[in-house]
Amino acid sequence: QVQLVESGGGLVQAGGSLRLSCVVSTSIFSTTAMGWYRQASGKQRELVATITTGGTTNYADSVKGRFTISRDNAKNTVYLQMNSLKPEDTAVYYCYYRGSRPFDTPRDYWGQGTQVTVSS
Repeated sequence: QVQLVESGGGLVQAGGSLRLSCVVSTSIFSTTAMGWYRQASGKQRELVATITTGGTTNYADSVKGRFTISRDNAKNTVYLQMNSLKPEDTAVYYCYYRGSRPFDTPRDYWGQGTQVTVSS
């Protein structure tokens, strides 16, 4: 009932840019927030950035000033513009969606992940 499809990952040199996109398909959910998490090899999944329906954003300190999250409510799509990429940004990036059915509590949903590799 909720499908998240990510795109935009790949290989880039340090200092380069990538843009991730995630389309959320759902017809019966009320959206609370969308965003991105990442998981590097051997590490725990961590927050990258989130954005609420009202537009409030939250960023990890490590990406502030370099990454920008945005969303298109009409298309139910969230974007992550990543600039000045560093090798330590290398990870699998997961799209995140929090939403709820009518009269139900919000739940979290995840995409399959897209690999971002930054070479030095």
